[in-house]
Formats: sequence, C-alpha cells, structure tokens
Amino acid sequence: MPRPRNFDEAQVLSAARDVFRTHGYAATSVDDLCAATGLGRGSLYGAFGDKHSLYLRALDSYTASVIDEVRGELRESAGSAFERLVTHIRKRTRAQIADSKRLGCLLANGASELAATDREIVLRANRTMHAWRKELAATLAEAQRDGDLSPEADTDALANLLLTVLRGSEALRKQGFPPTAINAAADQAIALLAKA
Repeated sequence: MPRPRNFDEAQVLSAARDVFRTHGYAATSVDDLCAATGLGRGSLYGAFGDKHSLYLRALDSYTASVIDEVRGELRESAGSAFERLVTHIRKRTRAQIADSKRLGCLLANGASELAATDREIVLRANRTMHAWRKELAATLAEAQRDGDLSPEADTDALANLLLTVLRGSEALRKQGFPPTAINAAADQAIALLAKA
C-alpha cells in the first residue's frame, strides 16, 4: 500500500511553476524541481510522473488561475461592463509592469519554447486564449447592450484586438520595452474602445 502524501500538492505545483517560469522547460532539471519543491526524486516521480507530466500539471494549475482571475475581473468586479473592461486592461498592464524580472507568462513562455514539438502545450494555449477571448467578447457585448459601445461595433473583432494588445504588450515588456510603452498601448486600446 502506498504511503500517504505528506505534502501540499498546490504548493508543489506553485513551486514548479516558478521554476519553469524562471528557467523555461528545457533548462529546468529534475534536481531544480526537487530543490524548489522540497521533494525527493522518488516522491516527485511517484506523485507527478515525469518532468513533462509535472510541467503540464503546473501549466494547468496556472492557466486555471489565470482564467479564474479574468472571469472575476470581467464578470464580478464592480461597475458597468465598460468600466470592468477598462479595469481589466489596467490591472493586466500593471501586472506586466510589476514583472520587474521580465519573466513573462508561463503559458506564453511554454508556447514559444515548445509549440513546435509539443501538441499538449498548443492545446492548452489555445484553450486558455479562447476562454479569455470569450470572456472579453461577452463583456464587450454587455457594454454594447448598455449603450457604451456602438450597435455597429464588432464585439468579436474587438475581443481579438484586446487580447492581442494584452498578450502583445506582455511580450514587449518581456523584451525590455519600458512601462511607458506598455501603458501607452493600454491607453490606446481604451481610447479605441471608447470610440467603438
């Protein structure tokens, strides 16, 4: 009979996420993961399988938390739908600027590193981006119903635009673009929304 686990799985996944985010998938060793999680190789393999399986579990945990945050910001925050969109854009921009080490997003990093060779990563990236886009489109449609966007505005196209701005500004920040450039992109996205 296997011994009961005496570790917090969520904490282990969080520690693994941090290591993968800092070093990338290929440059992260099992020893790095053991050091970060406090687990020995046997416990790590016994609980999560191999490095790739642990990476996928850490990525799943990360993407679930991102989408939960997005849903909370766009569905449950105070204010009108338009105000929630503006708050979402500003909050995401602040998070990008606060990333002083410019580590970027675990999902974006994994997709850029592994998409050519790992279908599981592509599926997770697509699923996450589609979920985010869906939340943006629903909130834009609500803003349109509220009269804050023109009845002629294409809310699907606007959702694509916002997702592109948010994800693109994150990539620019990771490459060293200054906070002023990231804020300017957010300002322009909000200004375009106000005219839509």
